[in-house]
Amino acid sequence: MLEYAKVILPKVSFSRDLFRKELIKCINWVGEAEISKLKDWCYENFMDMYPDILTKAFAMKAA
Repeated sequence: MLEYAKVILPKVSFSRDLFRKELIKCINWVGEAEISKLKDWCYENFMDMYPDILTKAFAMKAA
């Protein structure tokens, strides 16, 4: 599912709401072993665009 996230998230990054929805789906789909890889990849690629969305989405998973 990590590879799926790497394909989908760049395609929907034009829309703030769509990116948030797809990111949450991807976070819920990836296994526990891959969540840190997804988080690192997302922060590398989207930190400049959506730092608040990334922080909130990954915080929800940790809770």
